[in-house]
Amino acid sequence: MEEDRPHTNLPTKTLGLDADLQKKHQAMLDRLSNRHQARLDTSLARRSDSANSSESTSSFLSRFSASKQSIDSQLADSRLIATSDPSRLRSHFANISSSISDLEKLVAENSYFLPSYEVRSSLKTISDLKQNLEILNSELIPKKKFSFKNKATAKKELPKEPEPIKPDTVSVSNFKLPNSPGFRNKTNETLVKKLRGTEIGEFTLSDLESCEVRLIGCCNAVFMNRLKNCKVYMGPVIGSILIEEVEGCVFVLASHQIRIHLAKSCDFYLRVRSRPIIEDSNVVRFAPYCLDYEGIEMDLEKAGLSEETGNWGNVDDFKWLRAVQSPNWCVLPENERVGKVRTEDIGS
Repeated sequence: MEEDRPHTNLPTKTLGLDADLQKKHQAMLDRLSNRHQARLDTSLARRSDSANSSESTSSFLSRFSASKQSIDSQLADSRLIATSDPSRLRSHFANISSSISDLEKLVAENSYFLPSYEVRSSLKTISDLKQNLEILNSELIPKKKFSFKNKATAKKELPKEPEPIKPDTVSVSNFKLPNSPGFRNKTNETLVKKLRGTEIGEFTLSDLESCEVRLIGCCNAVFMNRLKNCKVYMGPVIGSILIEEVEGCVFVLASHQIRIHLAKSCDFYLRVRSRPIIEDSNVVRFAPYCLDYEGIEMDLEKAGLSEETGNWGNVDDFKWLRAVQSPNWCVLPENERVGKVRTEDIGS
């Protein structure tokens, strides 16, 4: 009968094993539950973001349409003003040009959530408005014609009429830089700004020559105007970057949208969600983003730029409408690229 007697140590060991298995099993269930909940939260967040983006796009299109109608109305009034009060034409055209610049800024500030086709359509509309303004300006304010004076009748000499405004001059002279933090009017300086932990939304670089600029961290938008022989190394931008009148520069930039106007002999190292846009530019070259600093991965994630899209090489040239490759830009050859750029190495 001793064979039927239970072993005293067996239940304790079995209970110990069962408890360990139960703990492991419960831990596995908890992990699966947490993973499932995380997926649900992500899905709900994406739906919310999609809804918010749709509402924001609708609001933008409404504002854009209202502004365009106002500008169209001002353009239509130009001929009436030319007939009734020609002296008002110059100020009238200046107001229209300012309104077009405001409309362009509206697109730039909202481009980070707009679908790419809406951005391209809006920029095409702005280009058409500028062209219409140019045509009216040339037609209604013609150059003063040469004529011989009749000394007997010429009692009063009329003031000399200035030259009509050319289209490029209209767009450049009315490029409005926001009154935001930034670096302005510097030469041969190293300019460093740490944006992380600040409340800076927009940042401006203007009238810089032979400077090295380092912006570490994220901001919402960046505006650059009149840079020459500069190097600009910049952390990710949540919204858009506007660049105007630059020459002989190197830019290392990451953003949702990048628009470049009047650039000459510049290299751009980009990570960009939409296709980069160039206009009135030549001898510009493009390569992938190559900046590195402590915490950049977190900044790229925050800006929604953690993934490389390859759009750095898909450049739209708004002044080249043919099917063949634009002669104004090219891909920067690999043997001429700077390689990985680390902030601790910059300027050393």
